[in-house]
Amino acid sequence: MWSACHNGPRSSKRSFYLGVILSLSLLSVFLLAGLITLGFFYQNCVYDSAKQLSEMNNQLSSMGEERDFLNANLSTERDLLTEKTKELKRLLCLSNQNKTCPAGWSRFSCSCYLLSERSASWDAARKDCRDRGADLVVIDSPEDQTAVSNIATAAAWIGLNDKEQEGTWKWVDGTPLTLIPAGNWAEDQPDNGGGSSYWGEEDCVHVRTDTKKTWNDRSCSTSYKWICEKNP
Repeated sequence: MWSACHNGPRSSKRSFYLGVILSLSLLSVFLLAGLITLGFFYQNCVYDSAKQLSEMNNQLSSMGEERDFLNANLSTERDLLTEKTKELKRLLCLSNQNKTCPAGWSRFSCSCYLLSERSASWDAARKDCRDRGADLVVIDSPEDQTAVSNIATAAAWIGLNDKEQEGTWKWVDGTPLTLIPAGNWAEDQPDNGGGSSYWGEEDCVHVRTDTKKTWNDRSCSTSYKWICEKNP
């Protein structure tokens, strides 16, 4: 009887320890299962992220190719427009060979030119030219530059600007600047004011009074004379 009472507590302790061990074992199994599940989901997430990143890179590459294609087409269309404009001017020149310019206008090659008597901003200068049935002069050939050099006795506005987009120079007839810049721009020009706030944004072009009548960009609000051009 004493032995049975003595073994009772030991049996209870043994059962308790076995329960603890079993519980810890089950907990370890659950933790292991959880880790395996998390590892599986993590692997899938990594795979999905890598797949998405690859797809994004492919899309960016495709967009870059499309951009290059569009730029190439735009460049081709711009060149075609320039050539068509030159051909149109040539045909107009032939048709106007026997016509004369209005009084006060000077004729060079195929166009009539007028140097203004007063000075004004670029926009006011263009309005004056258009009121006369003309526009600010477009220089798209060496002959045009020679004509401007002959008539420009003072600094004068011409029909070139980059108002729409900085650095993209266009003539008033919509054609882009295609002449070699070094051939007509003054040294270190255009410079958009050289970064100085004193000059402001320089989006309009005038001819200087140097011997070559080189071009310089200035603020469109600056007051200069101007040169109008029209067909006879």
